[in-house]
Amino acid sequence: MDLVQVFADLDAQPWAELEHAYGSAEDLPEQLRALAGADEEEAGEALGELYSCILHQGSVYEASARAVPYLAGLAAAGVRTDDLLVLLGGIAESEAVYDGTPPGECQAAVIGQLPLILPLVDAEDAVVRQAAVWAAARTGAVEPVLPVLLRRWEREEEPLVRAELLAGAVLLDQAGAAADIVTAALEAGEPGELRIAAVLGSLDLGMPWTGTHHQAVLSLLPADPLVADRFDLERTEPLHCIVEALLDRDTSADREAAFALLDFALRVPDDEVRAEALWATEQACVSSRSAPARLANPLIALLDDRASARPALSALDKLGPYAATAAPALTALAADGGDLADRALKALVVVDPERAAPLLARDLPERPAALGAACGFPYDRLDGPFPYHPELLAAARARLTVPELDGNEPIHLTRLLASWGERAAPAFPELAALLGRFPAFVPVALAAVDPGRAVVPLEEAAVSGPEQGRFAAARALHSLTGDLEPLLTVLAAELAADDTHRIRQAARATADVGKDAVVLVPRLRAALGTDDDRVTTPRLDADLDIALALWRLTGDPGEALPVIAAVLEATDTEWMRWTAVNAARAAARLGPAAAALRPALERGLADPERAPSMALALLATGAATEHHADRAHHADHARLADTLLRCAERDADPMGALEALAALGPESLAEPELHRLTSLAERDHRVWSTGLESDVVSSDARFQEAARALLRTATASRRTDAPATD
Repeated sequence: MDLVQVFADLDAQPWAELEHAYGSAEDLPEQLRALAGADEEEAGEALGELYSCILHQGSVYEASARAVPYLAGLAAAGVRTDDLLVLLGGIAESEAVYDGTPPGECQAAVIGQLPLILPLVDAEDAVVRQAAVWAAARTGAVEPVLPVLLRRWEREEEPLVRAELLAGAVLLDQAGAAADIVTAALEAGEPGELRIAAVLGSLDLGMPWTGTHHQAVLSLLPADPLVADRFDLERTEPLHCIVEALLDRDTSADREAAFALLDFALRVPDDEVRAEALWATEQACVSSRSAPARLANPLIALLDDRASARPALSALDKLGPYAATAAPALTALAADGGDLADRALKALVVVDPERAAPLLARDLPERPAALGAACGFPYDRLDGPFPYHPELLAAARARLTVPELDGNEPIHLTRLLASWGERAAPAFPELAALLGRFPAFVPVALAAVDPGRAVVPLEEAAVSGPEQGRFAAARALHSLTGDLEPLLTVLAAELAADDTHRIRQAARATADVGKDAVVLVPRLRAALGTDDDRVTTPRLDADLDIALALWRLTGDPGEALPVIAAVLEATDTEWMRWTAVNAARAAARLGPAAAALRPALERGLADPERAPSMALALLATGAATEHHADRAHHADHARLADTLLRCAERDADPMGALEALAALGPESLAEPELHRLTSLAERDHRVWSTGLESDVVSSDARFQEAARALLRTATASRRTDAPATD
C-alpha cells in the first residue's frame, strides 16, 4: 500500500466535527502526514501527539475510530510499523470511551483493518511480528485471528514473539488449545520469556497452581526483565501479578502458594529479586488480611541487611500489629545518621513510641519524618499522644529558638507540644516568641500548654496580630475564656474574605458557636455564592457549610434547603461525587426538614460511591421509616440493605455503608444480608476503607471492628425478637 492510497480520503473526513482528548480533531491530518514525513524528529513528535490525543491515558474518543484506517495503512506501508501496531492494539482493547462514542466502535474499527494487520504476523522483523500478534489479539476477534496465531506458533522461534503468541491464544481461546500451549511452555528447557508468559497464562485460564508453577517462578527470578520488552503494560511486574492473581482466587491453598513464593523470594540474597519480592509483599499485605502474619518474619529479617533495609521499611507499615517485633532492628537503624535512620525512627514511632522518644530527642533536627509521625502527620496511627519525654521537650524548645526554623517543622513541633498539654508548659516562652512568625498554629499550642499565661498574648493576637492568625488566636481565646466578642469580630472579617477556604472554616466555626453568633447571619448570607459561582468544588463545599451555619443559627431550614438542592444538582457528574456526598451529609443534618430533597437523594443511590451518604440522608429525612404496608416496607428496607452491602463489597465508601446499615436498623438484615456482612468482616480480602494505600491496613481494621459490632447488634436483636418457646 502506497502513501497516496493511504491518504486518499484523509481530507474528506469531518475532522473538525470530531473530538479527541484535547477538543477538535482538526489537527489529526497534519499529525498523520507528519508520521510519514522524512523528518524523523517530527515523525516521533507526531506519534507522541497521537498517543496523547486518541489514546489518552488509555481512553478512546470518536476521532480514535476514524483514525484507525490511516494508522493501519501506514503500518502496512512500512511507516513506523511496530509503533503503530501497538497503538492500534491499545485502541482496540480500550474500554474507556469518552464523548458518546458507542462502546465497541473503536475495537470494531481495528477489526476492520485485520486484513492489513494479520499478514504482518509473518513479517521478517521479529519486533513487527510481535507487535502484529499483540494488536490482532487485542481485537478479541477469535475466528479470523486465532488460526493465524496458532499457525505462527508452530514455526516461531523468537522467545518474545512466542510469548506474545501464547498470551494471544490465552486471550482468544479460553477453553481450547491455549491450555495445551501453556502446559508445553512451562517446560524447564523453554526460554524464560516464554515460561513466565505461561505462568501468567495458566492463571488467566484458571488452571490449578502446582509445584511446576512454583518452581518455574522461583527459577525465573528476577522476573521483571523477562517482560521488559512485552507490550502489555499491566504485566510489567510478573511476581506482583502472580501473587495478586493467586490471592484473588481466595482459597487457602492459593493464598499459601502466594505467600510461599514471597517467603522464598524475600530470603534470596539478590537485590533485584528482593526488590521484586518486597513490592509484591507490600501489595499482598494491602490486599490480604492474613498476609502480615505470614510474611512479617522474612520481611523484618531484611532490616538487618542495610542494602535491603530501605525498601523493607516501605513495606513495614503494611504489617499492622505484626510489625511490633521489628522494634529492636528499627532501634539499631535509628541509632545511626542520615535519611535511613530517620525513616527507621519514623517506623519506630508507630511500632514502639516509648522506645522512639529518646532517640527522637537525640538528633531532632535530622529527624523530620520521625517528628512528623510523632505529631500524627500526615495521618495519625498512634493510639494516643506521642509519649512525653523531658529530653524531647528540651530538644523541641531548642529548635523553636532557631532563627531559620521553617517548613513543616514549626507545625510539627507546636502540634507535639500541644498534645502534651501542661507538661509542655516550660516551652511557653519559646512558643510565645513565635506567635508573630507562625500565627496560624501557635495559638492552639499556647492555649494547651499554659492556659493562664496564654490569655494576654492571645487577646493581643486576636485584635492586632497578623491578619492570617487572628482567626486561630480568637478561637483559642474563646476556648479558654468563653469571650465571644473577639471571635465574632474575626469571623465577620473571615466571612467577607475573598478566599473560599477562609470562608468555609469561618462558616464551620460560626456553626460551632451556635445561636450566640446570630449576629453573623447577615454576613453568612452575603458570603453565599450565586448560581454562577457554583462551578468549583471549593465554592460548593463552602456554600454547604454556610447553609448549615444559617440553619444552626436561625433554626430555620428554609435557607439551607435551596443551597443543598443546588449543590446536589450541580454535582450530578462523576468528577464532583465527593461534594455530592458532602451535600447528602448536610441534608442528613437537617433531618425530616430535608424531605423535599428525596428525589435527588434517591437518584444518588445509583452511584456506589455516593449511595451510602444518600441512604443516610434518606433515612434521616424519614423516607424509609414512613408507614407503608408491611410487605412494601420490608421490601424497601431489603433493597436499601442490598445496595449498601454492594457498596461495601465494591470498596465504595464501605464505612459509610456500615453507618447507613446501622441507621437502617439491624432488624432490616435478613439471613442472607447477615451472611454477606459476615463475609465482609471475616474474609481474607481487605475492605479498602480509605483512599490512602498507606493507611489501608488500619482503616480495614476499623472496618472489621465496626462490621463485627453491627453483626453483634443484629444477632442480639434477632434473639430478642425471636418468639418465646415453652
